[in-house]
Amino acid sequence: MSFSAFYQSPIGLLQLTAADEFITGINFLDKTEVPAPPPTSNKVLRECIRQLDDYFSGKKMQFHFPIQQQGTDFQQKVWAELTRISAGKTISYLELSKRLGNTKTIRAAGTANGKNNIAIAVPCHRVIGSNGSLVGYAGGLWRKKWLLNHEAKYCNGQQLLF
Repeated sequence: MSFSAFYQSPIGLLQLTAADEFITGINFLDKTEVPAPPPTSNKVLRECIRQLDDYFSGKKMQFHFPIQQQGTDFQQKVWAELTRISAGKTISYLELSKRLGNTKTIRAAGTANGKNNIAIAVPCHRVIGSNGSLVGYAGGLWRKKWLLNHEAKYCNGQQLLF
């Protein structure tokens, strides 16, 4: 059984989806008006909302709810590696491919990064270009910049990273 909820974040509306006991999606919507959320009896969605509240208020930068998304073995490996990037830190796509064990997978790693359906909690926004520039983010580069600056502020005491 699948469940859905909406979350109004400081950087736009998020649609949260869950299947049974797993979060299966946290996706940005381009709508400005928040739909009336259906009441959710799903425990993991309620926990996801609580942890998003903590994240956006700066209380906690890590997420601890069960996640599950469909993908190839390689995509699963990339997404698992993304969760190992600490809040307030960034790595390059080249570094990501090195961590995966093969620098020749840099393009495939970037593609898998872009197919991540669990924004923020699987922190694909923490991967940047080798030259330190902000590149590629399905939610828009302005959101990537906001998220990185938000994390830098609460993790490192920096006001602006980008």
